[in-house]
Amino acid sequence: MERIAVIDFETTGISPGANCRATEVAVVMLERGRIVERYQSLMNAGLPVPAFVAGLTGITTAMLRSAPPIAQVMNEVAEFVGDTPMLAHNASFDQKFWDYELAQIGRSRGQRFACSMLLARRLMPTAPNHKLGTLTRWAGLPDTGTAHRAMADAQMAANLAQHLAGQLREQGVSAVSHQLFCSLQKVPAAKIAEALKTYR
Repeated sequence: MERIAVIDFETTGISPGANCRATEVAVVMLERGRIVERYQSLMNAGLPVPAFVAGLTGITTAMLRSAPPIAQVMNEVAEFVGDTPMLAHNASFDQKFWDYELAQIGRSRGQRFACSMLLARRLMPTAPNHKLGTLTRWAGLPDTGTAHRAMADAQMAANLAQHLAGQLREQGVSAVSHQLFCSLQKVPAAKIAEALKTYR
């Protein structure tokens, strides 16, 4: 599989806007089945972190006061990612924040997002649920650290993407790619076995 940028954001809420911004971002570069590069940073958008979010992530308003400005971090991470195809777990969430925060610095995304959650729903249908931590434990993948911190979650999503690629190969799909991920995540779960026949 080609080089893929696996991203995770921590944020102050669920929908980006003037009152909801990113607080942390991590990206791991997945290449030939290995994580080969990493980027991680807290970022300060000048907003307080709600108590519930602080309890979930461990990221506090005080921690962000000494973090780099959000514009600086987004420029750095955008340069790090470049035009590499992207993947996230529950990608609709991370894609929203990626696009919003890029727009704040006058940049835009050109590449597509693959979603490991949508793929897992199709390729791991018997899992108890399709939360990242549950799938990691259920598949026996490595423990990457504290959940709901960007680097740990990005590494978990990268490991899951590799696991899903392995499952596809076991089913006779030799040419596993980001494009294939993007195609399969749109196939209704009930039709996935039929769809895979066309890729063997």
